[in-house]
Formats: sequence, C-alpha cells, structure tokens
Amino acid sequence: MCSSCGNETAKWMGFCPAQGCGSNSPLVEMTVAPQQKGRPGWLATQPTEVVELSSISTNDQSRDPLPSAELNRVLGGGVVPGSVVLLAGEPGVGKSTLLLQMAQYVAAKGEEVLYVSGEESPQQIKLRSERLGFAGEGVLMLSETDLTTVIEKLDSVRPGLAIVDSIQTLYSDDETSGPGSVSQVREAGLRLLRWAKASGIAVFVSGHMTKDGSLAGPRVLEHMVDVVLYLESQEDGGYRVLRAGKNRFGATTEVGVFEMTEQGLMDVSDPSKALLSQRAGGAIGASLAPVVEGSRALLLEVQALTSPSQLPAPRRVANGVDYNRLLMLSAVASRRAGLELSGQDIITNVAGGFKITEPAADLPLVLAMASSLYNSPLDPDLFAFGEIGLSAEIRAVPQAQRRVNEAARLGLKKCVLPEMCLEGLKVPDGMKVIGVRTLRQAINAVLVRDRNRGRSESLPEGWNGDDQGKRAEDLDWAPEAATEPN
Repeated sequence: MCSSCGNETAKWMGFCPAQGCGSNSPLVEMTVAPQQKGRPGWLATQPTEVVELSSISTNDQSRDPLPSAELNRVLGGGVVPGSVVLLAGEPGVGKSTLLLQMAQYVAAKGEEVLYVSGEESPQQIKLRSERLGFAGEGVLMLSETDLTTVIEKLDSVRPGLAIVDSIQTLYSDDETSGPGSVSQVREAGLRLLRWAKASGIAVFVSGHMTKDGSLAGPRVLEHMVDVVLYLESQEDGGYRVLRAGKNRFGATTEVGVFEMTEQGLMDVSDPSKALLSQRAGGAIGASLAPVVEGSRALLLEVQALTSPSQLPAPRRVANGVDYNRLLMLSAVASRRAGLELSGQDIITNVAGGFKITEPAADLPLVLAMASSLYNSPLDPDLFAFGEIGLSAEIRAVPQAQRRVNEAARLGLKKCVLPEMCLEGLKVPDGMKVIGVRTLRQAINAVLVRDRNRGRSESLPEGWNGDDQGKRAEDLDWAPEAATEPN
C-alpha cells in the first residue's frame, strides 16, 4: 500500500504506480485480516432514506465558540459537533499544549472532556496543566492505546469533547501490523470518524510530521477528517502559526497567530503591531512587506544581508522565504537591475519566525538586498509589495487595498507598489503612493544614502527603467562610496 495516496497493489513494487502520485517512498506491506462475520457494532448506523437536498435543514449545525479568538478564526467560528479535527505539527511545536488548552476551554463551560493519551502518562499531563495554571476540573484522563477500549470508554463517558493524542499510537487487534503503520492509522481514523458522526461529539486528534514535512500515515487520513490544522513554528521562534489545510466548515486560507509563553499559547490579536514593536528604526537591509493570510493582512519585516563571498560559489540562505524564489530574485536583480550580487553571500530572514509563500514579498525582499548591498537604509515609513518577473517587471498582486489599509493603520506614510494596482485604489490621507513598472524604477524611488553634507538623496534620476544598460558605477556615485563613514 502507498502511504501517500493509499493505492493498493497485489505485490510489492519499488514505487507507487498510480498516475500523479509522485511519492518517493516504497510501498508498505499490509497484511489483510480475515473478514469477520456480521457487521461490527461500531459500524452500525441507523437506516437512511434518500432525501432531496433542498429539504435538508442546517439549523442543527451549530458551533460551539471557544474563548480563543484565533482558534475560532481558523475553525470558522467554533467547534462543530460531530466533527473530527486533525492537528499536525513538528515535535515540540506545542500540539499537546494547544489540545490541553482546548480541554480547559470546554471544561470551563461545565462539560466533561475525555483526554486519551497514548504517549504521555497522566502525571506528565498533570505537570503541564499546572504550568498552564489549570487544575484539571472536568478533564478525564485515559492512558490507553487499544482502539477498541478507547471507543468503549467514549461510548460510556459521552464527553462534550474527545481528544486523542496521538492517533499514531492507537492500534487495533483486527490489523496485524504495529501501531503507527499505514493500516493501523487508517483503521483508527475510520473508527473515530464513525463514532463522532454517530454520537455528534467533536473529536480532536493529533498527528506526527515526517522528516519531509508531511503528515505521518496514509494520505487517506486527511481525506477522512473534517478539518486539518497545521501548527507551524520557525526554530527558536516564539510565535506559532495555526493554519487550516482543510476545513469543511470554513475557509482554508485563515491563519491564527499565537505566542508561546509560560501560560501556554496566547492569542496575538494584532500580529503586525507585535512584530514591528521590536523593529530598529533606520536599519540597513530591512524592508516592510504586507502579506495577506486569509482575511487578514500582516505587516512583516523582511531582512537581507549581503557580504562579499570567500567561496567559489556564493551562499544563499533563506529563512522564512522560499529558497528557489531567493535564487530567482537574486539572479533577476543582478542581471536586470544592475545589483552586483553574483559575488555576494545573501542571507535573508523574516522577523518573528514567519514564513512567506506569496510572491507579493518579491519587491520588498529585493529592496532589502539593495539596501544591504549599498549600505543605505530605507525610509522607516516605507513599505512595498509586488511580484517580480524574469524581465524585472513589477506585476500586480491581489488585495492591494487591504495591504495599504493595514499599513496606514500602523502609521506608515510611503508605499511602493505595482503601477497596475493604482487603478481603483483608495489612498489613505497622508500617504504617498508610488507606482512602478520595473525593478530599476522601484530601487531608484526608494534607495537613499546619507552623504557627508547631512541630507538624504535618492539615486540619480538617470538610473531608471529606461536605462537598461546602466549600472551604479556608471553614474555619479558607486556602491563603494555609500560605505564611506559619515
């Protein structure tokens, strides 16, 4: 059986033969258990009839909101009864802490929570609850890995919320393979799903991540559950981002931002303000990038450091941005915009441990590299966004109005954006907006340097998008001059 797509074959093969799978892992042997006579009790369902879609009522699909606004945002407004939510993340990111906090929220409303732990003892979970300042009233602990026993306890207790940590530790006697195998995880996911739908009780399960960043177990597990949440964190970063990879009850583009503290994961209601509070004014090699995550815009600081390389092949280090995107942008900036980056080591970083995936951060990233290369700070009130093509053209990005409004809320006064985004844009009062078509025009508009006479000037007017052959050393100042002490 293929662990990625769930395709089954009658014999062992090196890789999955299914078209479009693309898995690099060999097939896993799965022994088929003998069929039992009759229908198992956990599969028993009430007889159903064919009904017309228009006659189905959705009034019973209510949500139970949680005290955490960030959790409600990602879940689509709250927990839906009878839903199965899969929480995935790397080891140590805070999955168990978040699940225990959910148990605390539900228990505070007077409902019981059954917490099934297959990895930690009840004493370990008690220590974690004490660190969170939660005594544990209303939370029932069950240290068990046998799937049949877990289902029986769920039936007898009938809690307001069920938590399983983690699904890779459960095993069923109906399967001959060990816990965590493809067949065991698929069996555990199916039985928990059946129980949740029949009882109308929400079930939260945690899942491990593999080395390549994918969810351990069969891919069919993600198809079975109703919601798949990913808890992400940069190494040594205090912030956690909760992202919905799948949500049958809400949008999959919403994200929640949390900060890991001694009291657990705390909501960050204004991530932009929290991240920019530690920003150093006038820093070289730093620019602001408004990125859109779901229904919110986040203002992140993109940092770049360039240094003459002592290696035959200069290094490229990407923290928080796509590595291949960094290679493309450095090549375009060097070939089309006159930035001498071919002999420079380039190190990029997104402050706060966030990861940027959308191309709107292309322009601020290159502006940060240019600022570091010429040792010239950008305007502290400046922000920029735009996609950069291979010809150094600045392409439009969606939701420009939302990005500008978020920056205006934080007091920024100057914006560089694609010229195509100016159409229909409502510019906030007091903000200067510069529309550019090429990367050269963008650098010419914002890059400043302090001269010995004590004032800041932009690059010469001759250095623009029309002078495709000019470089900085051909003008009245060179990059070396910008590094002279004031």
